[in-house]
Amino acid sequence: MEVHQPIHGTDALRGLIEAVRQGGAYDALPCTLEPAQWAALAFYLQPLLVRTGDHAIRQGERERTLYFVESGTLTVQLDDLGGRRKIAVLAPGTVVGEGAFFSGQPRSATVVATREARLWRLTYAQFQALSRHQPPIALDIAMACAAVVVRRLAQARRMTLRLAP
Repeated sequence: MEVHQPIHGTDALRGLIEAVRQGGAYDALPCTLEPAQWAALAFYLQPLLVRTGDHAIRQGERERTLYFVESGTLTVQLDDLGGRRKIAVLAPGTVVGEGAFFSGQPRSATVVATREARLWRLTYAQFQALSRHQPPIALDIAMACAAVVVRRLAQARRMTLRLAP
């Protein structure tokens, strides 16, 4: 994984903004930020390149970073008594890591790039700073992430019902 220093302005986030606007996935981030708000958010984000096969998140880690998916494909894997199971595939325009980010609990799954992915990192410390300096942006991000969680729970329930005898 390659982490780069913060980049400022909407030009840096052009790919992410477009991925969020297109929102083709069931769990797309329903973010309603205006261009000036995206520019302000850029100050708090760091780009991250995750090469195919590399881990963005490891199950059990105690780490509170939220990742916005600009490009690539990520697979969410769960290690349990039954072994390793693929539980989701994430596409551009969504987020990953929201559970540990908001709860402070260890990571509940491993996330691996199945196609090279460009992510944007928002650490919990940066989110706290964003909340102090740009509360409407922080609120929009939090509400959009909550909507993603609800969509994913609904999808998991549908999948469970399909598998039930």
